[in-house]
Amino acid sequence: MIRGTTKLIAHLGYPTESFKAPMIYNPYFASRAIDAVVVPMGCKAPEYPAFLKLLFKLTNIHGALITMPHKVSTIALLDEVLTTAQVAGACNAVRLGADGQLIGDMFDGEGFVRGVLRKGRVVKDARALVVGCGGVGSAIAASLAKAGVGQLTVFDPDARAMDALASRLRTHYPRLSLVAGSADPSGQDIVANATPLGMKPGDPLPVDVSRLDPGAFVGEVVMAQEITPFLEAARARGCAYQIGMDMLFEQIPAYLDFFGFPTTTPDELRRLAQFGH
Repeated sequence: MIRGTTKLIAHLGYPTESFKAPMIYNPYFASRAIDAVVVPMGCKAPEYPAFLKLLFKLTNIHGALITMPHKVSTIALLDEVLTTAQVAGACNAVRLGADGQLIGDMFDGEGFVRGVLRKGRVVKDARALVVGCGGVGSAIAASLAKAGVGQLTVFDPDARAMDALASRLRTHYPRLSLVAGSADPSGQDIVANATPLGMKPGDPLPVDVSRLDPGAFVGEVVMAQEITPFLEAARARGCAYQIGMDMLFEQIPAYLDFFGFPTTTPDELRRLAQFGH
């Protein structure tokens, strides 16, 4: 039940038809009697900067979830950008500070890393490869650096995006062993596909799967299907893996902490989620 006391969390993006967060958060809030609601709000890019500022003038606004196409443009609109969002160059959560300032952070990578850890893998001192240096790839790289990987390799055919990410990583993690420009998965403990490859039939694979170590852990960000061709090929080599949807469920407990709500486990969120048809 939405009432006058309900805290609003805007889910900002365009188009809204594919938004899944409301079907996860709202059943959870109801189950815990938390007086808050996630509301999809379709906002196109030209109106977004003005709308974000106005939105946070509402007296019952608590925060916002940010999705495509606004994750990068949000950074310039904030009063305080936390480290992971600075390294990622993108933001997917905004909350109000005590004095009304807008504070932003990035949780896509946190979800990825929490999922790897939950599956019993060691991230600290591991060798990791992230293919794709857009918003989500940058976020995964930022969270892997935060988690203490021993060596991080980043690759993107767009050299400007890759070099910009490498520069931000070096600024914030000067002691990190960083390699930019190789997509070779050989010798890597963790391999993340953070490209859109796998969303469309016939897409090429993001890495040469024949060079994957069978002991490597591979992760996917594509959610269009559970087992993408990349995960299928990695699984055939004996690799442990993580599906794209895991990243979504794993990051929500971190979001709940950020927003100051009682947190939970991905398992409870999965049990309560109401995706319907």
